[in-house]
Amino acid sequence: MSEYEELLSSVSSRLCSINQVHILSHLDDPSNDESSKLSFLKSIADLPLESLSQFLSGALREEEKLQNSHPSDATDPDNVIEPFAGNVISTTSTLPDHRQLLRQAHEAGLDAIAKGQVAALLLAGGQGTRLGYDGPKGMYDIGMPSHKTLFQYMAERIRKLGMIANNNNGDVNSIPFYIMTSPLNHQATVAYFTDHDNFGLDVTFFPQGTLPAMDFHGKIILESPTALSMAPDGNGGIYPAMLKHGVLDDMHKRGIKYIHAFGVDNALVKPADPTFVGYCIQHAADCGNKVLWKCQPTEKVGVLASKGGKPCIVEYSDISKEMSERTGEDGRLVFGAGNICNHFYTIEFLTNVVVPNLGNMYHVARKKIPYYDEAAKATLKPTENNGIKLESFIFDIFPLSKSMAVLDVAREEEFAPVKNPPGCDSDSPDTARRLFSNVAKRWMKEAGAILVGDVDSDLCEVGPLKSFNGEGLEEWSGKEVECPFSIV
Repeated sequence: MSEYEELLSSVSSRLCSINQVHILSHLDDPSNDESSKLSFLKSIADLPLESLSQFLSGALREEEKLQNSHPSDATDPDNVIEPFAGNVISTTSTLPDHRQLLRQAHEAGLDAIAKGQVAALLLAGGQGTRLGYDGPKGMYDIGMPSHKTLFQYMAERIRKLGMIANNNNGDVNSIPFYIMTSPLNHQATVAYFTDHDNFGLDVTFFPQGTLPAMDFHGKIILESPTALSMAPDGNGGIYPAMLKHGVLDDMHKRGIKYIHAFGVDNALVKPADPTFVGYCIQHAADCGNKVLWKCQPTEKVGVLASKGGKPCIVEYSDISKEMSERTGEDGRLVFGAGNICNHFYTIEFLTNVVVPNLGNMYHVARKKIPYYDEAAKATLKPTENNGIKLESFIFDIFPLSKSMAVLDVAREEEFAPVKNPPGCDSDSPDTARRLFSNVAKRWMKEAGAILVGDVDSDLCEVGPLKSFNGEGLEEWSGKEVECPFSIV
C-alpha cells in the first residue's frame, strides 16, 4: 500500500467517526494532482479532528452564556466583577518596605536564572503588515541608530541578563529562549535567527496552531477541493502548541520551573525580568501578570479583575462608567490594572492545570469565510457571516490560577508598543523611538553623565549588551555625552 493509500484510509476512518467525511468529496477530481492530494491528507491528519466537536460545543455554550448575562447582574455570583484582590505591588512605589521587597525579588529572580530555572517565551506570530513591512514583525527596525530589530533587542537583553545572573563570566545560555511563530512567518523567523547565529542564545522555535473554520452546523468548510479554510487559533493557542511540539516536555527535561511570556511588539520589554519572576516566586504564584495602571477611566484596554472570585481579564466595554471611574484610598483607579500580554507561569501550573483544560478555552468568532462552491467550481466570498472560527486568548487561563501575583510597572520604562504605521500619534515606531530614547537618556543621567547637544533627540540609545536596566554605565559619570548618542 502506498503512502497516499495508507493516509487516505486512516484519514477517511477518522473523518467518518466524526461525520466530516464530506471534505474528501472532491479528492478524485481529475484536476487534482497526486502531490496536492497527499499534502491535503497530511494537513487533515495533523488536526485534532476528534476534539473539534468539543471545542465548538464549549465555545457555543460560552457564547450563549454571555448573551444571556450582563456584567452588572449581581444576582449571579459567577458574573460579579470586582477589583482584583490578590498580591499587587508597583515598581514605582517609594515605600521603604516595598523597595526592600522589590530588591529581594530581583535577587530571587537572578538566583533562579543562574540555576537555569527560568525560560523566556516570545509570542512572535504577527506580521508587520500594519507597519508597512512585509515580514515577521520581530524583524522590524524601529529606526534607532544601531538599526537593530525587535528580535535583536530582545535576544540581546536575554544574553545580557544571562551574563548578569552568572556574574558576567558564567553560562550566558542559562535562559532558554522559546519563540512561537505562525505558519505564515515560521520559516522567515528561523532563517533570520540562523543568519545571526541565534544571537548566541539557545533558541527553540515552534509554530502557533490553526483550526479549520466550520459552518453553523459544525461542518468543516472547504476553501478549495484540496484545502480547508483554516485560521490561527489566537494567542491562547500558545498552550496547545507547547504541548503538541514538545515544548513543555523540553522544559521539564531542562529543569525549567518558571516561564516568562511576552509579546513581540513591545520595544522596551524586559525578557525574563528578574524582578517580575522573583516577585512571583516569592509569593508562590502559579501565574503572574505584569500590568500598566490606567491613567484615565476611558483608556480602552482590558484590565485584570476578579469575576466570580477568580482572576480574569475584563474588556473595557464590560465595565460600567461608575466602575471605570471608581478610585481607591490611594487615588488610583480600582479597575486600573491594564493588561499588556506579559505573563509568568510555573511549569507545574501549565502542565497540571492548563493542559487538562485546553478543550474549554475557545471562543466563537462568526466570520465571512471563503468557501468552495461545487456548482460554480470556484471559491466564493460570502457577503454575510457564514461560519465560525475558533480562537482563544492567552489570558483565558487566568481563572484557573489559585495564586496570582501582579506587578505594576512604569509605562515610560517598560512599554513602547509598535503596532501602528510610522506617522501615527500612538503605538508607532515614532513613539517607540521616543520612549526608547527617553529611557537611554534617563539611564545616562542616573549614572552621572552630563547630556549636551540635542537633548530632545529621539535617537539616543543604550544597547542591551551594554545595559539591561541601567546598570554598568558608571564609566560615564561626570562626563559630557553628546546627544544623540548610541552606546551599544
